[in-house]
Amino acid sequence: MPNKTVEECIRTILATADDPQREGLLDTPKRAAKAFEFLTQGYRQDLDEVVNNAIFSSDNSEMIIVQDIELYSMCEHHILPFVGKCHVAYIPNGKVIGLSKVARIVDVFARRLQIQENLTTQIANAVMELTGAEGVGVIIEAKHFCMMMRGVEKQNSKMKTSTMLGVFRDNPVTRHEFLSLIKE
Repeated sequence: MPNKTVEECIRTILATADDPQREGLLDTPKRAAKAFEFLTQGYRQDLDEVVNNAIFSSDNSEMIIVQDIELYSMCEHHILPFVGKCHVAYIPNGKVIGLSKVARIVDVFARRLQIQENLTTQIANAVMELTGAEGVGVIIEAKHFCMMMRGVEKQNSKMKTSTMLGVFRDNPVTRHEFLSLIKE
């Protein structure tokens, strides 16, 4: 059930631009409140519940990459979307995480009002903490609607951020391997 306070706020915002009683806008506050609840569900999710014990023992010590995880988030400065893809790599240290759980971790943090720089670091820290990996690398490439729809209005600009932890930070060879594999 959408939050009634959010519905009222949306109705107030609509009134600054149009008649909220217009037929096409009558149910907009309710729909927008429900959408906002979904788009910010990451605040109400517990990482351990999302991962659901999908951490498994493994002798693998080679790099694991989950590439091109699509992500949708909202800029905390303008409450406008940013969309893109996330690449997550880690080098296991006795444990691997279920494949779908990597994408779910991305969603937990993306479904918050966010800046891309922090999102990248939050994902990397979570994977590192959950798996005890020797290192984690995360790269996000995204287009920001706050830059595309308003302000400078640059449609084709992309922001890229990275966080490198452990051997991805300390070992240039490991970092280079990750960067070259995601370009293939």
